[in-house]
Amino acid sequence: MKKDEEKVKELENKLEILESEIEDILQVAEKSIKITKKTLIEIRNTVVRKKFKSKLNEIQFFKVYKPQVYSKVIYYVTLFNIGGKRPRSSIKSIVKYHNNHIDKLQTYFNDNLEFYQYYRRGATFLDEQYFLRGKANMRLYPETFHFLTDEQFSTSHDSTVATILAFDMLIIHLKKEVDKLEDKGMETNGNTFKKQSQLFWTGNKTELVELIYALHSAGKVNSGTADIKELAMAFEEMFNINLGDYYRTFLEIRSRKINPTKFIDKLKGSLTTKILESDE
Repeated sequence: MKKDEEKVKELENKLEILESEIEDILQVAEKSIKITKKTLIEIRNTVVRKKFKSKLNEIQFFKVYKPQVYSKVIYYVTLFNIGGKRPRSSIKSIVKYHNNHIDKLQTYFNDNLEFYQYYRRGATFLDEQYFLRGKANMRLYPETFHFLTDEQFSTSHDSTVATILAFDMLIIHLKKEVDKLEDKGMETNGNTFKKQSQLFWTGNKTELVELIYALHSAGKVNSGTADIKELAMAFEEMFNINLGDYYRTFLEIRSRKINPTKFIDKLKGSLTTKILESDE
């Protein structure tokens, strides 16, 4: 298990160096695909040769370590395909192109909602069915049939986990691209913020992101038609704060094992205390 962790870390370091040295995203994707495929082949050869010490070790490998590597293959291949077909016209058309791909990626989560929720909440009761080799059950509707052609290195759902991880990364990347393009468009149009707010957010950014997503999910702004970016920008202007990559922050909030709505619960407690004190 330690060797698996080291292999994943080594791969991530190589990819980080590559992305810092090369600006062209297509070149980055092309080189990253080669590096990641090489690592995937290496760990496959190791898995085929050795026997896992226990079922738990095998589940851990196919639920955690293999998807971390395989997800990067999916990520860079998809990124290369998206980047290669990107329109060479107006900012508006490029933004629309990226948003369409974001919608398609998010549709995958809806199409695999039952397993997606199982994986995201850290459930384990079906792990032996999902992440042990030779346990494939067609009734569970795996999204890939790769396990049928490579039984030594595949389970019914390890590639589904890899796809979830890859699509999360792709959505983050594309949202960043959209933000950059829209900011560039605003600068071109000469749009400026009229009057700076005198309010400042004194909590941490994660708390504000949690609040913004709570309002968005409740649909309490513009009857639920305001998108998350509009809300984030409004709060940034109101509270003189740069939230940075708020979508990644939300992913971190979503992955909390205990109390994912920590700040909202804190607000409820504070308001309840205030109400009780007012009644005295």
